[in-house]
Amino acid sequence: MKLLILILICLIMHFQYRLWLGDASLARLQESRQRLEQLSKDVQEKKERNNSLLAEVNDLRKGQETIEERARYDLGMIKETETFFQVLE
Repeated sequence: MKLLILILICLIMHFQYRLWLGDASLARLQESRQRLEQLSKDVQEKKERNNSLLAEVNDLRKGQETIEERARYDLGMIKETETFFQVLE
């Protein structure tokens, strides 16, 4: 009987150690959950960014207006039939 009690006490101590201090402890589980939440937020942000970039790429592929707008603002280009006025303040 004493041997059975000793084995049970050892098993309880072993499981308590694993619960509080081991690889699958409650603290590590909480850390993993927080990390998972942060990674989920990061993934969502990246998906939104990718969707906006995809929409911009589709606009550039389909429409001439987007290409003209980029050329005007980014490169300072104008059409041959247009006159360029610069206003200095």
